[in-house]
Amino acid sequence: MPKAPAAPAAVPPRVDYASRDYWAGTIKMGLSKFFILRVLHDGPMHGYDLARSVERTTRGCCSPTEGTIYPVLREFEAGGFVTAADEVVQGRQRRVYALTDAGRAAFRVALDAWMEATAALQDTGRAFAAADRAREKRDADNACCR
Repeated sequence: MPKAPAAPAAVPPRVDYASRDYWAGTIKMGLSKFFILRVLHDGPMHGYDLARSVERTTRGCCSPTEGTIYPVLREFEAGGFVTAADEVVQGRQRRVYALTDAGRAAFRVALDAWMEATAALQDTGRAFAAADRAREKRDADNACCR
């Protein structure tokens, strides 16, 4: 019996590494967890308020949706970094999340890691700008010889 031809392999979508949207999305995914811990550091809150607080704290840089915030909260709860309790808030039953001591410690570790990464990014930005200035000066100096 003849062998059926193999189905063509699915081609993964091409990532546009030159797209600002790609890099912004990648950064926001990582920062969302950090900022969820950050706003819970201020006090307990329910999911909707937590999402809006992250958005305010980051001036819109991170705007977590329900599809991103609740899986992170469940992950944090399973790891013992937050607790969740059902409470009545303004007459409505809501799940309120609060940091545990482990969550506060995780936030401190995350803050140190992000500050280290931020310093490296700032150093890279300064070095990149200096290299651009040197290249522009070299090009200007050599313009008369062309």
